[in-house]
Amino acid sequence: MVATLPSALPAGTVLAFDFGTQRIGVAIGETRLGLAHPLTTIPNGAAGRGFDAIDALVAEWKPALLVVGLPTHADGVAHAMTDRARRFARELERRFALPVMLCDERFTTRAAASALREAGARGASRKSGRDRVAAQLILQAYFDQRQPA
Repeated sequence: MVATLPSALPAGTVLAFDFGTQRIGVAIGETRLGLAHPLTTIPNGAAGRGFDAIDALVAEWKPALLVVGLPTHADGVAHAMTDRARRFARELERRFALPVMLCDERFTTRAAASALREAGARGASRKSGRDRVAAQLILQAYFDQRQPA
């Protein structure tokens, strides 16, 4: 069952996903460091193409945990993409038999676009980078929520 809050953060590598119908942003981090890094952007859509790429990433990085951004309206109310992201998370859990956590992703795409704009990224590089930077922000927020106060 996909969860929103873990009882304990498993040690090891974590892959995080910013799910979209066109692209899936991916970030990576290590639980001991608690620091997220953008990894890649996967084209999504046709015939499971996204899952083929995710299969390769899971095989390469051997994560202990997967995190999926959960999109909602600004007030936290679910919408159509909320359900799609939940289905994506359940499919990850089914395919890889790994724990999958959901993390609030409100405003991460906007924040990622703003950060890339400020860094001088333009055109296609900004568009493809936005999704993996959004995944980085999701994963960093996940790590930050679990750090001792």
